[in-house]
Amino acid sequence: MAELFIKQAASYAATRPGYPPELFRFIASKTPHHDLAWDVGTGNGQAAVPLASFYKDVVATDTSPTQLAHAQRLPNIRYQQTPESVTLDELTRLVAPMCSVDLVTVAQAMHWFDLPTFYQQVKHVLKRPGGVLAAWCYTEPCVSDTVDAVFWRLYKNSAPYWAPARKIVDDEYRSIEFPFEVVDGEEHTGPFTFKATKHMDLETYLAYIRSWSSYQTAHEQGIELLPEEVVKDFESAWGGNEVKPVQYPVHLRIGRVM
Repeated sequence: MAELFIKQAASYAATRPGYPPELFRFIASKTPHHDLAWDVGTGNGQAAVPLASFYKDVVATDTSPTQLAHAQRLPNIRYQQTPESVTLDELTRLVAPMCSVDLVTVAQAMHWFDLPTFYQQVKHVLKRPGGVLAAWCYTEPCVSDTVDAVFWRLYKNSAPYWAPARKIVDDEYRSIEFPFEVVDGEEHTGPFTFKATKHMDLETYLAYIRSWSSYQTAHEQGIELLPEEVVKDFESAWGGNEVKPVQYPVHLRIGRVM
């Protein structure tokens, strides 16, 4: 699965939505201090860059050097490639010392992780008490009734080609194991819902679909999920190639260590 993301690094950077400012304001309001944040599975840095406005320093890690090559550089972000399996000693050396991190974030990636191992790492680096883990995913885009009707027919056809972990995203992270305490001011650990908006023309929207891991899996099996007749359906529903706002629901789980 990681190989698919590496192949699609440029497409991910160009077609994936950014995240809304209110998401980061909400998260930052839940950490007592704003010295260091660790963005795990940063990809092209879509979460690391806005985090850098709230935290003095950000360390952003990914296993893919190809993804990191597309990341935006800022003075207070340190991008670090990590192996797929990291010991606690390596975590201290490559990422941050024990009990030194105010916030750990994971954007659209935690459903791929070995959660028991990851949670051990999170609890190792987070400050106690009060260090926060914030993990979010986004679900499928909304454009208009006509475009969305074509989209959902396509999405149903893509189901056999998604990895099993995709079901966790479709469930909006509701069922994911999340052994953390409620953050101050909230009654539960989520999901809390926000909306991300990306302005796209039809060509970019179709490029987003082609960046799916399921699209790549189907393609490698000789299946074209966007045949000419489906593209024509999208063209008719879109009504030209003008730029439209495409909204993605974002679902956040957030909790703190004691």
